Amino acid sequence: MSIEKAIKQKKFDNEYEKLLVNLLYTTGCISTAQNRVLKPFGISAQQYNVLRILRGQHPISVSVGLVAERMLDQNSNASRLIDKLTQKGYINRTVCKYDRRQKEVVISAEGLKALREMDKKMNQFQKQFETISVDEARKMNELLDQMRK
Repeated sequence: MSIEKAIKQKKFDNEYEKLLVNLLYTTGCISTAQNRVLKPFGISAQQYNVLRILRGQHPISVSVGLVAERMLDQNSNASRLIDKLTQKGYINRTVCKYDRRQKEVVISAEGLKALREMDKKMNQFQKQFETISVDEARKMNELLDQMRK
């Protein structure tokens, strides 16, 4: 469905305005759908992102600051997200051996197990993007990278 039909707008001032609206609308649609996939697991998209970051570092403990730097949503409160995931048993938090004021986190065995289950559902979710070819996806990735420069 075209963006014009989706938001019931007949005309845009130019293609760049249309692109911006289209990106924002599509991002919202994808976020809503992703949240539906993750809801049965009791976690948010931001928490899922934290778990994926920590899995990539496993078995090394990392600082909360490193997690915050790598978050997809730079407005997320990494400390709060980590607190919630720690309460669920998905993350273990320790005192840094080099700086006792700093905390380090590592994904737990329970977190790895839960993430494997979430990944199964997320892989199914990802299949909706296969309406475009791999080459088209590659080109879109290049264009999005270029836009952020």
